[in-house]
Amino acid sequence: MISSIQGKIKSRKSGKVLVEVAGGICYEVLVPEAAMRGLEKNVADGQEINFVTYHYFQTDPSKSIPVLIGFLSDIEKEFFEKFITVSGVGPKAACRALALPISEIADAIDAADLTFLKKLPGIGEQRAKEIIAKLQGKVGKFGLIQDRFAKGEPKAEEGVKEEALSVLLQLQYRRKEAQEMIEKALRRSPDIASGEELLNEVYKARQNEKK
Repeated sequence: MISSIQGKIKSRKSGKVLVEVAGGICYEVLVPEAAMRGLEKNVADGQEINFVTYHYFQTDPSKSIPVLIGFLSDIEKEFFEKFITVSGVGPKAACRALALPISEIADAIDAADLTFLKKLPGIGEQRAKEIIAKLQGKVGKFGLIQDRFAKGEPKAEEGVKEEALSVLLQLQYRRKEAQEMIEKALRRSPDIASGEELLNEVYKARQNEKK
């Protein structure tokens, strides 16, 4: 069982980081958006990172694929492990759902805030109720994690804009045009928190312009 992985960040894209370890071996690590924000803020490509990892096997009738999910601390991983004790929430679904600061999610669980929990990707009303029923009163310490945005801090980190810009340049858009598209998308939806969301917003805007 792989419990941690240390190496240089070779590349990153929405929800995934490629980590190069000794001997040139690279591991693909899934990273929840809640942890990715801290990574983008503090660690640049080419720098060393030490992920605390959750290692499991994704299985189907014909194959079993090893999957690594990375966290920046043991406390983040501990919250994740509690989250997947909820019926119907597997590791991959939990990784996708943890798209907002863990401290805020913990607060919402403790306060039985259905409206907030339904904002999490893949979490509908019934699943939100199950999360509250299972975890309310058990996640208080996670509300102390210092992972919230400072007052007035934009939710779209520079790393998110750079990720979207890199993709648009690969798609043959001119840099100036791509930057303008990104800024317009952020003005329309300032709460965007990942490169994938930003590119989806850019796409929707272009489709609307064609109508």
